[in-house]
Amino acid sequence: MTIIAPAINLSASSTIENNLSRKRLRVVFAGTPEFAASSLISLIQQQDALNIDIVAVYTQPDRKAGRGQKLSASAVKQVALNHNIAVEQPATFKKSSTEGMGARQTLRTYQPDVMIVAAYGLILPIGVLTTPTHGCLNIHGSLLPRWRGAAPIHRALLAGDDETGITIMQMDKGLDTGDMLYKVSCAIEAQESAASLHDKLAALGAIAIVTVIKDLAYYQAQAIVQDDSQANYAEKLVKTEGEIDWTQPAATIERQIRGLTPWPGAYTFLAGQRVKILAALPINTTQKTDKPAGTVISVGGKAILVACGKDADTKQADTKQDNQVKSIEPLASTLAITELQFAGGKPMTAEQICHGNQLNDGDQFITDSK
Repeated sequence: MTIIAPAINLSASSTIENNLSRKRLRVVFAGTPEFAASSLISLIQQQDALNIDIVAVYTQPDRKAGRGQKLSASAVKQVALNHNIAVEQPATFKKSSTEGMGARQTLRTYQPDVMIVAAYGLILPIGVLTTPTHGCLNIHGSLLPRWRGAAPIHRALLAGDDETGITIMQMDKGLDTGDMLYKVSCAIEAQESAASLHDKLAALGAIAIVTVIKDLAYYQAQAIVQDDSQANYAEKLVKTEGEIDWTQPAATIERQIRGLTPWPGAYTFLAGQRVKILAALPINTTQKTDKPAGTVISVGGKAILVACGKDADTKQADTKQDNQVKSIEPLASTLAITELQFAGGKPMTAEQICHGNQLNDGDQFITDSK
């Protein structure tokens, strides 16, 4: 873990005196999923140490979920209710609507000194961003300006990034364009999934926001402007991104599987039926293959090997009899599937599939069922 922030030149004693002398900050927290709930819990547990009062929590309106489609409270709302904190769930803050204007007025009644935002899911207009005395701080799941936008965790995995992290940012009217107050990085492990990386960053986010709130004036004074020329965007995920294109290199497909777990999940089709690919490893072979992409090469107890596209990063040289290089071309790649799920069934390991005869050598996974 690497912390990217200016060194603090305050002595321990002066910091303690500052925290004791300043007034207790009134904090409004805005967030919705588990990622945000981790930070909210940390702030609640340390209110006295941080000299803050969490006066209200904002979260998305309850949504229907599950097979019964019953209304379900967000993870953040559940935490707030468990700690007897007021909950607000406006659908909008737009000035053009009566509800939006009412939501703005309600926010003003809480007289917030600062608003902390984490994966809230609602756009905050400039009129909301300027309501708190010290503005709004965002807990963002990437090392800005890389991966601004809605799905930074997934996009980092899909792109094959080696590291990511958390940025605490002073929000402005742009999409994750505000000045950076604090950054902390962490490595992306070889077998990291979106689920495991989410949990890692949620924990880091909780630590990072506490660090900033401890000495908010300092971090705001040392804020760093983002370099827009280095920015890229983490577009919102759509379900169709989970469909596997077997002509892609195995390494790309394997990142797709990890980056889209648990949602929307990576999938393919076999005999017209959808099959979810839950876990796999890429293998670059040293042998050429004439198997079409998507062909099941072998069904084994440890892995199901599937032919994929050629990998431009790995090349093999053909030679003439005089050992002079004739040509260099990319090697074929193979995906070793270790866990999958047939339509209507439970997740199965390669060993279970091998013993169950549900998949055979020569079967063909296809990119589209149509």
